[in-house]
Amino acid sequence: MRYVPHEYQEYAKEFIISHKVSALFLDCGLGKTVITLTAIWELLFDYFDIRKILIIAPLRVCYLTWPAELEKWEHLSGIGMSAVLGSERERLTALDKKAQVYVINRENVEWLVENHKWDFDMVVIDELSSFKSHKAKRFKALKKVRPMVRRIVGLTGTPAPNGLIDLWAEIGILDMGQRLGRFIGGYRERFFVPDKRSREMVFSYKPREGAEDMIYELISDICISMKAVDYLEMPECIYNRVEVILAEKEMALYEQLEKDMLLPFSDGDIDAVNAAALSNKLLQMADGAVYDENGNVKHIHDRKLEALEDLVEAANGKPVLVAYWYKHDLQRIVERTGAVELDTAEDMKKWNAGEIPVAAIHPASAGHGLNLQAGGSTLVWFGLTWSLELYQQMNARLWRQGQEETVVIHHLISKGTLDERVMAALEKKDCGQSALVDAVKARIGGEGK
Repeated sequence: MRYVPHEYQEYAKEFIISHKVSALFLDCGLGKTVITLTAIWELLFDYFDIRKILIIAPLRVCYLTWPAELEKWEHLSGIGMSAVLGSERERLTALDKKAQVYVINRENVEWLVENHKWDFDMVVIDELSSFKSHKAKRFKALKKVRPMVRRIVGLTGTPAPNGLIDLWAEIGILDMGQRLGRFIGGYRERFFVPDKRSREMVFSYKPREGAEDMIYELISDICISMKAVDYLEMPECIYNRVEVILAEKEMALYEQLEKDMLLPFSDGDIDAVNAAALSNKLLQMADGAVYDENGNVKHIHDRKLEALEDLVEAANGKPVLVAYWYKHDLQRIVERTGAVELDTAEDMKKWNAGEIPVAAIHPASAGHGLNLQAGGSTLVWFGLTWSLELYQQMNARLWRQGQEETVVIHHLISKGTLDERVMAALEKKDCGQSALVDAVKARIGGEGK
């Protein structure tokens, strides 16, 4: 296919070429893969500036997105790509293969650093937010070899999904601590104050007054951000809450667990050992079933399943994609609606071909970079997640460029339960995320860069 770039795509490509360190906060659907591959092609064959490139990405994106994009666009011919995936023997064979670009999943970065002579002069991190933890093995491994990398690019649509604290590691792996400091302690002390704490134990931090603007200013020279709604003709997106009401007996069980952190049953109690476990159990109960202490499923109610059936019926034959969180939810959804789990590349193809009327997918496996918009425009959140990043990425599977219909995103919410607080938290966190994206937004067309 012939590539005719939008103005913003040309701008982003030139940004990568002109900056040895760059971070592109590109919304889903803006084409970050083809932008990056085009920059790589020019750096390889026009500028002769690089020789060997490593792309680090989520596993499914390694398999499905990068190879497909390389094959799709005719202007990228000449780039050889080798997928460093599979067993250790398959990975070593892939590394021995002659190519310009090598793609590896992020879980194998540590293995690569320890088992292969480092000879990559450019690194692309597809989904930079997966390097938000400075304690993670992948972060420490890449940090070791970072001084040997001449060019590095970070790509993400959600640069700070859980707050500005995340930016220290993400920007630090790119610029080796030049902008936000070499140590997380110094970054926290300079820009944050303790928020939630218990005596000497600090659980979270909040930005000092004016800290957001200072952080944005420090990173603005290597970062650009673009929202799809600013640059693309996006379809309308409607967010809808579908409240379900638990029966009195069902609500009493929920409230007992919430109060006592324990629901006794003769064949296995439902027990929450701490606040995090309680949150998990309460969200399961809101969905309608919960795991007991033996790992068995205790059925509580079918309120969400009934609401889901109504939504499928109301879709009147249009495909419906259901996002689930717990395995017992998937089992019940499949039994009740005949949904097909989207798990393999073949499943995704069938969905996009319109061959699956009701599909179920886990937000974490939906991943970054998967295109599901051809298969339908209705998404139902059966169970909610605290993760803003997974929530936004899941929604963006359908609401993106190429979607020809209005996207409707339903949220099944059990009234009076933790569902309501999770929904509120997602909406609140989105404001902070948008603030960061807006602060480093690219200026195109003579408005200043």
